[in-house]
Formats: sequence, C-alpha cells, structure tokens
Amino acid sequence: MTFTTASKLTLPNGAAIPHIHLGVYMMTSREAERSVTAALANGYRGIDSAQWYANEAACGAAIGRSGIPRSEIFYTTKLQTNTSYDATRAAIKTSLKKSGMDYIDLYLLHSPYGGPQKRAECWRAVEDAVLEGEVKSAGVSNFGVKHIKELLDRGVRVKPVVNQIEVHPFNQNREIVEYCKEQGIVIEAYAPLVRGMRMRHPVLREVAKKYGVTPAQVLVRWGLQMGFVVLPKSTKEQRIKENADVAGFEIGEEDMKKLAELDEGLVTDWDPTDAA
Repeated sequence: MTFTTASKLTLPNGAAIPHIHLGVYMMTSREAERSVTAALANGYRGIDSAQWYANEAACGAAIGRSGIPRSEIFYTTKLQTNTSYDATRAAIKTSLKKSGMDYIDLYLLHSPYGGPQKRAECWRAVEDAVLEGEVKSAGVSNFGVKHIKELLDRGVRVKPVVNQIEVHPFNQNREIVEYCKEQGIVIEAYAPLVRGMRMRHPVLREVAKKYGVTPAQVLVRWGLQMGFVVLPKSTKEQRIKENADVAGFEIGEEDMKKLAELDEGLVTDWDPTDAA
C-alpha cells in the first residue's frame, strides 16, 4: 500500500484520520507554530497536541493561518489529568478556546491515572462533548488492556476509537495492540522514531541501506505497515518532510520479521499502561 501525508484510515465511527500526523510533544509554542506551519506546507493534515504540551494555542494559530480549510485538517488534543466530570468538560472548552477552533477532531484521555471512578467520570464528560459536537471522535492514550476492558465493561455511549501508545520495533506492546485490534480500536503510535535512541542499531541501518532510505523512514513505514496511525515528531522542516516520504518503498516480509525481533520493551519516556 502507498502511504503519503494524504492517505487516510477510517476509524470505527466512520471518520477519516490521516495515516501520518505531526507530533508536537515537548515543543515550545514557538517551535510548535513553526513546525505545524512547515508540516502543513509539506502536505501533513494531522496534528497531535495535548493540554499537557502547553502549545495548543500555537498549533491553532498555525492551522488558522495556513489557509487550509479546517475540514481538511485533523486536530487531536488530550486531557492532562483525570479528575472529575466538570473539570474535564471545562478542559475541553479551554482547549477549544486556546486553539481557536469550533471542534476538536479527536480528544483523548492522556493516561489512565486517577483510578477507575475518575476514568469513568472523565470518559462520561468526553462522551457528552462528542454528543454536543465539541468533539468529533474520542479515544484514550497510554491505556493498558485492563483499563480498556474496565471502560467497556461499565458500558459506554461512545466507544473509544483510538488508543495512543508508544509503539516501535523496540517496544511493540503486542498484548495491547492485539486486544485493541480485537475491539476495533485503532492504535496511534507515538515515539515511532524511538526518540532517536536506536537510529544506529545495526539491523535498522541494514534495512534502511537495503531500501535506500533513512532509519527514520524505515521506522515510520514499519508503523504504517503494521496498521498504525504514526506520529513522528521533528522541529526541522527537512526532517518533517523526510519522515513522511515513505511512499517509494515497501518493507518486505523478511525484513518485517527482522524488525519484529528487535522488541526489547524499550520505554523512551513513560509507561502508565499498568497504572491502578
């Protein structure tokens, strides 16, 4: 399959989501505004932010100034902390105001922290935001299998369409990936470039050399071929462009097997998937 910044995947609720997003984690407002501007100019139509990143306003400003119709851009943001129904509804409204948008394409609970009751309350608030049109699609992030089961077992009016977790060849999170697949929940892969920590790995370099591409392009293409939505991050325009330039090659079955053998459970930042 050919993957480009224009290619999309259909979520369980029927919404179309770009296969490739720009992630803006740990970017200053200035960096985020420049990076989003560069990404949109180079064909990206998916932007992944969060309340915690403190750059929602910068993302919104870049999107607003791009001249691209809002309907063509898929914007994601996330709840910082699971506290209460009212706090979540207020957070969603604040995110809308900061971004200058009338709606959010995808809103996620950023983590399962807070315990079962708070997760349930916050999810109910997100459901109401969907039903009221403030949010188009709802999902979770960093949720383990037990957290998703708990949510579904309680009964939901809006089923999560996405679980955004760390996934790359060095941390494949197979149990979560398989469970989400069974439930029809799309995996969004954050830190797909392993935050640069394994770019010199001999197997990755060997595969990249074989296809005449960069290790980063191999990592992005691997995630796409695995069926994930991929969120590569960079503040450099050339890298932003290069990371998404994966249409000209396909990783063969033998090389996908080699990459599958690299799993070492590497967590590059945090892993709340086993939180209480």
